[in-house]
Amino acid sequence: MAAGGGGVADPLSPAGVPCAFSPQSQAYFALASTDGHLRVWETANNRLHQEYVPSAHLSGTCTCLAWAPARLQAKETPQRKKRKSEAIGTSNQTDLLALGTAVGSILLYSTVKGELHSKLISGGHDNKVNCIQWHQDNGYLYSCSDDKHIVEWNTQTCKVKCKWKGDNSSVSSLCISPDGKMLLSAGRTIKLWVLETKEIYRHFTGHATPVSSLLFTTIRPPNESQPFDGITGLYFLSGAVHDRLLNVWQVRSENKEKNAVMSFTVTDEPVYIDLTLSENKEEPVKLAVVCKDGQVHLFEHILNGYCKKPLTSNCTIQIATPGKGKKSTPKPIPILAAGFCSDKMSLLLVYGNWFQPTIERVALNSKESHVCLVRDISNCWAPKVETAITKVRTPVMNSEAKVLVPGIPGHQAAIKPALPQTEEIENKRKLGENEVSIEERLGALDIDTRKEKDDLPQTNSFPVLLAQGLESNDFEMLNKVLQTRNLNLIKRTVLRMPLHAVIPLLQELTKRLQGHPNSAVLMVQWLKCVLTVHASYLSTLPDLVPQLGTLYQLMESRVKTFQKLSHLHGKLILLITQVTASEKTKGTTCPAQKAKLVYEEESSEEESDDEVADKDSDENWDEEDEEEKESIKDEDVDEESEEEDEDTEEKDEENGEDRDVASEKELNGDSDLDPENESEEE
Repeated sequence: MAAGGGGVADPLSPAGVPCAFSPQSQAYFALASTDGHLRVWETANNRLHQEYVPSAHLSGTCTCLAWAPARLQAKETPQRKKRKSEAIGTSNQTDLLALGTAVGSILLYSTVKGELHSKLISGGHDNKVNCIQWHQDNGYLYSCSDDKHIVEWNTQTCKVKCKWKGDNSSVSSLCISPDGKMLLSAGRTIKLWVLETKEIYRHFTGHATPVSSLLFTTIRPPNESQPFDGITGLYFLSGAVHDRLLNVWQVRSENKEKNAVMSFTVTDEPVYIDLTLSENKEEPVKLAVVCKDGQVHLFEHILNGYCKKPLTSNCTIQIATPGKGKKSTPKPIPILAAGFCSDKMSLLLVYGNWFQPTIERVALNSKESHVCLVRDISNCWAPKVETAITKVRTPVMNSEAKVLVPGIPGHQAAIKPALPQTEEIENKRKLGENEVSIEERLGALDIDTRKEKDDLPQTNSFPVLLAQGLESNDFEMLNKVLQTRNLNLIKRTVLRMPLHAVIPLLQELTKRLQGHPNSAVLMVQWLKCVLTVHASYLSTLPDLVPQLGTLYQLMESRVKTFQKLSHLHGKLILLITQVTASEKTKGTTCPAQKAKLVYEEESSEEESDDEVADKDSDENWDEEDEEEKESIKDEDVDEESEEEDEDTEEKDEENGEDRDVASEKELNGDSDLDPENESEEE
């Protein structure tokens, strides 16, 4: 029921870290801390039960976890009682703890054996797992991821049973209905799926940010008069990242109402949510919400329909340290998780630090709206940090041991002998002369002003500064060394550094590689140099894999996207070259070409100076052309006249009288008046 936490780098990742109480009696509290360790604590005596460090280069950091549910007690029939072997086989599953990782794999850890039970990889997710939910009946496992898919796993065969797309963006949370036939999934919108057909049954509006938690709040609908189909009328709760409202939704028969029916308001983003299920309409729902600010808000409300105004908490619990003395002020202790006990009248509070949390059982009998518990955790926390977490040991000094201090060669420049000016200055003071100038005093102290202007350390002091910075964890000293861009200087520093500082340097480089990309570029140069120079030393370390687990995982996640980026880079280069080539062809003009041969029609108006000399010959050429044209015309006229004569002869034979009259008219001179003859003469 935890609002599973992701990485801190992503602004839209849930706050907190993955943690959960074991089912039924809440005997154990599992916590996957930021250092990659899985720790299981006993809630009764606050003792560390088990600690498991997964192989980081194979599994990645833990992003979510979920206990296998306790088997629902089936109806005791004679047939069921006979099958003891089956009951024994299934009861072993309740000790399993499922861990989702940042690289998409899922680990099943057995708390009874204290080792890894199995691993779910093939055919699953290829991105960060956001939520895991166990099915309460058949033992199947459901997971969602940033790859937009939901996967149904068979934990017996460790294979994918079904995989389908859950959303257009990443799916951040899951929840199985009380009857085990429906599945809620949420990214920003909330969807209700039918598990048998993998079809969407209802849509809900959801939140503006990714949903971090989904929980069913009722088992039976408030209206018991109508027949119950297993889902209609049930209420469920949702909380989102950076959202101070917890919305309550109701699954209704009609698909019109998609908005929340009521909401609970809290002081900050919810980190962990636990509730008691309401089994009938008269039983209120009890809700415990742990916020990012370290407070716990308790709600108790009967869900009976629409409520417009957001509901405030009935009680708020805080924990603070006692103020010792008048000057010291109490400091708040953050509450990490809270879960209801089986009696529903007491609450398990987990507070303090993630590495060494304190688990306490608190009775819920107070009627006050605000409760502040005073707890002193300094005594139980301080020594355990030194021994269990930081593993710092104070060395036992022998009287014969030689301690290197600044001033001895190898750490800094040797101490120079005093200059003779100091004697002169003392003599001046004794004789009562004038006041000694500041320049003379600085000279006596042997402080070179030119070196003061240059804050950068010298080349021979880089290995010393690096070793001292790693031992003291001095951020400024490490920055002076690691911010250099000179490759030769980096190589010389790595060559001269002591071997015991190699692993701390690699761990420091791993932290900085996860930061800003600009600093990561510099850290890669250091990392490359350390791995090439000290490869032989690193290969001799037996525990190299757990020490550099985070680095392995980081390199694997970065290299995983390199092939896709290379394909994208190649396609972009092709597109850019084609665009630039097309723009160049548009901008260029055709070069001016001079023709080798020019043909001109008959006579041109333009005449060059060279043609003036040959003008007479051209005129003769024109006259010859005109004579040829006239001869051609004369031939055409003769042919026409011959044709006309033939026509007139035919006409004369037919009409002899007319021809005589015509001849008479020609003799008398009347032909001048005939228009046809005029046209012929013309």
